[in-house]
Amino acid sequence: MFRNLTAWVLSAALLAGAGAALADGHEDKKRVVTVVTSAEPQTQLMSMVLTMQSMKKGAEVHILLCGPGGDIALKDAPAGATAPQAPKSMSPQGLMAKIMMKGGKVDVCALYLPNKGVGQDALIEGVGVAKPPEMAGELIADNTTVLSF
Repeated sequence: MFRNLTAWVLSAALLAGAGAALADGHEDKKRVVTVVTSAEPQTQLMSMVLTMQSMKKGAEVHILLCGPGGDIALKDAPAGATAPQAPKSMSPQGLMAKIMMKGGKVDVCALYLPNKGVGQDALIEGVGVAKPPEMAGELIADNTTVLSF
């Protein structure tokens, strides 16, 4: 009798804890952080393709653009960031915009704007500036996969 009562109490406690975790949004949702530093348009586009595919498979995504990769986020981006590429006539910036429309987060690294000599108004709408402590937390989270291009 005592053994059955103990098992019931433990089961109830586990179920209550799991329910509370789900209600608080602390479930282990898969996250993907894509870091793009490459200036090469084909590499930039592939980074966006894999990020979009991860999103379609249920992952929350965050893109961090650094160095030449940050140029994808500029209103006045280089031609390679906006030119359509085969086979689907997509550009890195165009696919990044679709990712943002579907809820993906995009930031330039904290060093990008000061070293580019421009302000945040140079970025397309919706792109932010990463805060190193928060970004570091995302990168080392257990449920995060980091893609680096």
